Amino acid sequence: MKSALWVIAQREYIQRVKTKGFVIGTLLGPIFMIALIAIPVFVMVAVDEQVTRKIAIVDETGVLADALDFPVEFEMVQLDVPVDTIRFMVEEQLLDGYLLLPADVLQGLGPASFYSRGGGGLMFSTQLQQVVDRAVRQRRLVDAGAPDAVLRILNDNVDVRMVKLTDQGEEADAATALAGIGYVMGFVIYICMFIYGAFVMRGVIEEKTNRIAELIASSARPFQLMMGKVLGIGAMGLTQFLVWCILGMGIMAFGGAIAALFIDPAEYGLTETTNQQAVLDAAGVTIPQIPFSAFVLFVLFFIGGYLLYASLFAAVGSAVEQESDAQQFVLPIAAPIIVPMLMIGHVIESPDSALSFWLSIVPFFSPILMTVRIAATNVPLWQTILALALLGGAFLGSIWISSRIYRVGILMYGKKPSFTDIIRWLRQG
Repeated sequence: MKSALWVIAQREYIQRVKTKGFVIGTLLGPIFMIALIAIPVFVMVAVDEQVTRKIAIVDETGVLADALDFPVEFEMVQLDVPVDTIRFMVEEQLLDGYLLLPADVLQGLGPASFYSRGGGGLMFSTQLQQVVDRAVRQRRLVDAGAPDAVLRILNDNVDVRMVKLTDQGEEADAATALAGIGYVMGFVIYICMFIYGAFVMRGVIEEKTNRIAELIASSARPFQLMMGKVLGIGAMGLTQFLVWCILGMGIMAFGGAIAALFIDPAEYGLTETTNQQAVLDAAGVTIPQIPFSAFVLFVLFFIGGYLLYASLFAAVGSAVEQESDAQQFVLPIAAPIIVPMLMIGHVIESPDSALSFWLSIVPFFSPILMTVRIAATNVPLWQTILALALLGGAFLGSIWISSRIYRVGILMYGKKPSFTDIIRWLRQG
């Protein structure tokens, strides 16, 4: 005879996977995720709006203005008027700004200054800095008697090819693409923690409100009731999650063919008959290969993170009678899910740093941050095992706490609980 726990889990699973919402969510989930990432990229590429900025040059050196090599989106003008007049033109928005090159800038005694009404963005200020740097450096070399060959060498750029050493030999190191994939994987887990955790909490509240929990409690212990719901909804989520992973692996497998559709071989001096890989290499596009072990760990951290948070959401659901009453208790649970998303930028940029390591083994953060590190860098096996072990230990601790709250809260009615009540139930349980 099956235990009550597995009967409840089976009921939760079958009841939910047979709904239209599950089928629609499973099929549309990947499309939504792809759209979330692809639409901003498509807008940036398709719109490609160039804003021309009209800039006046005040060159007190008398030699730098002609050496300034601005991009096409800069319109450089030289006005034979006082600086005060140019400042007035900027204030009246007749100019976007003016660049002042003091006489001592070539000696490194004073900085160049750009005056505007503000704005322009990070790219604008970076480009302006590069243009002035290059012009000043070239002029200093000319004044020092450097030959033209030296000046040409100074302007030459050298491409650096990133190569990753593996047990099988060498392969292109697609660190940037892998970091992006790691971000997507972490983001998926972040969304799933909230969605499936909310499913558990809402299900517990509904059963408590409809007095179904009282009927089930007559044939099952509170712990079995809670874990059955957590495991049943978790199995539903895992089913959905695995389908998404399979679809994701399929997209990765055909990633090269998909990317090649958006590349014109003629732009790189190639013909239409050039093979796909040659076109991708010419365009500098690298399709990263994620090992199967990374997907396995991705699933393991998803399961561990879900079990950890779902048990806490179940405890919250047992404590209240209405979903609106649960908000005050959800915040302490939601905060640890949000923190990793605030730190994910650092982990992507420096996956091997000490801070990234310590953050990625914290049980409340590891489902997201360790997943990002696994995709972005070569994480030592002992760190992965440590993170999984700590996550498992945290799950056992959360189950112990949640079951004590659940045991008392599931049969409590008629009173809006406070944190003091939760602590008292924890002691009573």
